[in-house]
Amino acid sequence: MACEAQQAGVLVSLFLQGVSVSYGSRKVLQQVSLHAHAGQVLGIVGANGCGKTTLLKAIAGHLPCQGQIRFGDQLDVGHAVAYMPQDIQAPVALSVVEVVLLGRLKRLNLRVQAQDLDAVGNVLRRLGVEHLASRAMTELSGGQRQLVFLAQALVAEPALLLLDEPISALDICHQLEVLDLIQTMTRERQLCTVMVLHDLNAAARFADEVALLLDGKAITQGAPSDVLTIDNLAAAFGVRMEAMVSPKGRPVWIPDCKISSA
Repeated sequence: MACEAQQAGVLVSLFLQGVSVSYGSRKVLQQVSLHAHAGQVLGIVGANGCGKTTLLKAIAGHLPCQGQIRFGDQLDVGHAVAYMPQDIQAPVALSVVEVVLLGRLKRLNLRVQAQDLDAVGNVLRRLGVEHLASRAMTELSGGQRQLVFLAQALVAEPALLLLDEPISALDICHQLEVLDLIQTMTRERQLCTVMVLHDLNAAARFADEVALLLDGKAITQGAPSDVLTIDNLAAAFGVRMEAMVSPKGRPVWIPDCKISSA
């Protein structure tokens, strides 16, 4: 069946049932079933090419798929979804404020309202980049641009927040700040947040649940401690991992060596 997107006023949960996506004759996602709930972060992890980005695009409605994607029990998603893709291009003539305002495009009337500018200012402050507001996007570093596009997603005030590698261009300090903010805002606004991450330690620390993809299939979903195991990571990444615990009791994964296919 075709993808169905449903929402009941305030988004409570996201359910995927048997979702498959093909590029021509090549099936990229195969019968993926996942769930995510309001106020929680679902981390998506897996090796390159396993279908993580395709999964987010399907949820966002940017790709046709088979199966069901359900938000509550209504058909009209409206402005409930904000999607921050991995590769983002901004119109070069726009300033930071103008780019972030695009996140409220579905809310804007014929002109920008004071409340829209207030919302932009608030999210830029929370991300620590309010000083960039009047700068042109062409003047920004890759990490700064990534923060601006995250602001664009957050200012939309979505119920469902989809983030594809939102910290890939950031330094360690900003990675921690951004992930902490995403987790905090997910709780505060009761967002349903689905986030693709390559950093397993970040997923273990900032995601409430983790889904592990392998060859286009979701092989397991659950608490990070249940999903990010030595055996699961070996199967998904072909790497032997060492599991340690930090002085604060947090799990830490250290890659040891590639597992020989011989």
